[in-house]
Amino acid sequence: MKLLVLILNKTEALEELLETFVDNGIKGATIISSTGMAHAIGDYHDGAFLGTLRKYFHPERQENKTILIALKEEQIKTVLTVIKDVIGDLARPDTGVVFTMPIDFEEGMLL
Repeated sequence: MKLLVLILNKTEALEELLETFVDNGIKGATIISSTGMAHAIGDYHDGAFLGTLRKYFHPERQENKTILIALKEEQIKTVLTVIKDVIGDLARPDTGVVFTMPIDFEEGMLL
């Protein structure tokens, strides 16, 4: 099993993303409100380094959504396809980041 973590910057796509997960048999995601480091530091400091990064951010949006999904290995490709179809190319700025990690232990999940 794997834990897929999606840090979604493009939060306006959240509802469509979740609906498309369900349409593809993916259930049980946990969504956490989160804030990126540059935004958090920017709230405390207005340094030159952060000034150069600000052009890549939407200043009206301070929050990301972090989506956690426990998946069987064979589900990962489906989820990645859904993410790319809904969000687009994650290599573009201000879209998101996705990665997986192994789950070595679980109890209580109904997969």
